[in-house]
Amino acid sequence: MNFFYITALLLTLVTSSAQAAEIYITDPEHTFVSFSYKHLAYSIQTSRFDRVNGTITLNDQMDGGAIDVAIETGSVSTGSDTFNKLLRSESYFNSEKFPVAKFTSDKVIFNDQTITSLSGELTIKGITKPVNIEVSNFACSRNLITLKYMCGANASAKLSRSEFDLGKYVPFVGDEISLNIVIEASKE
Repeated sequence: MNFFYITALLLTLVTSSAQAAEIYITDPEHTFVSFSYKHLAYSIQTSRFDRVNGTITLNDQMDGGAIDVAIETGSVSTGSDTFNKLLRSESYFNSEKFPVAKFTSDKVIFNDQTITSLSGELTIKGITKPVNIEVSNFACSRNLITLKYMCGANASAKLSRSEFDLGKYVPFVGDEISLNIVIEASKE
């Protein structure tokens, strides 16, 4: 008789832990990464990647999770076709050989059920470096239009472009890159 109770308890625990993780898929219409840098000491230029996709996994207690995001390097958008081609070339992102940059993290830091930061790894051109991302805005609720449960966030990070073999023209064009991330994701 105890065998059946123990089996039922184990099945309940397994089912509960399997249901504990909630998976969110990024919305391509509302997710992008922009980057800014000093250009010849004249101005701060901003460009973006238009195609970003990924998954976010949050536990049901909203105190842990993981993120896996892919950024299509060929989707870089500067407002200039000439500059877009330059950034996609071998001198910079080499989009033909390295079509995807990736960010992965299993260290999602929460404070009162709100994500405050992520520690993970960013891979660009086959080079992987640790990156810390600060989250300035995080919210989850039911979307009034689609009725799907969604989460969204704004986040930022700073990195050295030369660490990813993107350092052409440093120091004339700034080495420090400011990343700004806008993300919305629907519960699967």
